[in-house]
Amino acid sequence: MECSEELESRLLTQPWASVCFDKSTFIAKACFGDTSYMLLISDLSSVWCESADAEAVGQRSKELNKRLTAPVSSVLQRLHGLLSPVLAGQPHAATSFSCQRPAGGLSLRVRSELSGLPFYWDFRCRPAPVATVCRHLVRPLIGMSLALQHQVQELTSLLLRKDAEIEDYRESGAALSRDRLRTEPFREETFLQNFMAESLPQICSAGDGHTFTSALRQLYVAVTLQEAKQPQKRHHPEDTEDLAPTAETSGHPDPAPQSPADETASLSEEATPTSSPVQKPRLPVAKAKPKKAKGLFG
Repeated sequence: MECSEELESRLLTQPWASVCFDKSTFIAKACFGDTSYMLLISDLSSVWCESADAEAVGQRSKELNKRLTAPVSSVLQRLHGLLSPVLAGQPHAATSFSCQRPAGGLSLRVRSELSGLPFYWDFRCRPAPVATVCRHLVRPLIGMSLALQHQVQELTSLLLRKDAEIEDYRESGAALSRDRLRTEPFREETFLQNFMAESLPQICSAGDGHTFTSALRQLYVAVTLQEAKQPQKRHHPEDTEDLAPTAETSGHPDPAPQSPADETASLSEEATPTSSPVQKPRLPVAKAKPKKAKGLFG
């Protein structure tokens, strides 16, 4: 059976896709294994998720498809074959999807065929935990924003260097063969003001999930691949501490703490050597007389 952490790591690097069920727009992502699956879906107001193992898949298959007997692996392969085209924007005409929202959850119902018999399935999603939303949406989107910001900075620097190069050509006497190719020098502040006033309102008005383009999906995958590597780097020192032998697991346990009497006896034994029967008498040590304190002018 696949480890749920491994399946979730695979789900993390799956990009979000824009889908439409019952005339409602969602973004969704899913990952299928040999014995389990995970699904995340959001309408940009709420996020729902479902994780089902082999036992849950087998029980639900018997509940919804009483005439159909199929192993769990076949059911999972069929679900993967039905949902993957939808996430890719190419749903099958013979497959129908519908969604309901019972008691804060989300139920995605599928109707299709398997081995010539009707096949039904319900993805019974619950509200996603905050940690799941942060891992699959918040942190990747912040990473994408930072990546795009650095990209803009590099492009701005490139434009300024290009303007300097063009100005050098002009001072050297070079001229354009076609005047329509002439451009004004790039002004970063003016560009940002125009972008905020003209382009940004149009971009924000299309915030229904359809703008998760292929380029953004590729960027999401690149960012989440880095995110998947971070826990290993971040937890590596802690893992080393966890693997360190302790008194309970090591073959050489730490000695038990000694009582004050035992500790005094052991110290006296160490101070009294047993090899020499005759000991030299200790000379009395004269105590130094305390000196009188002198004042600054005494």
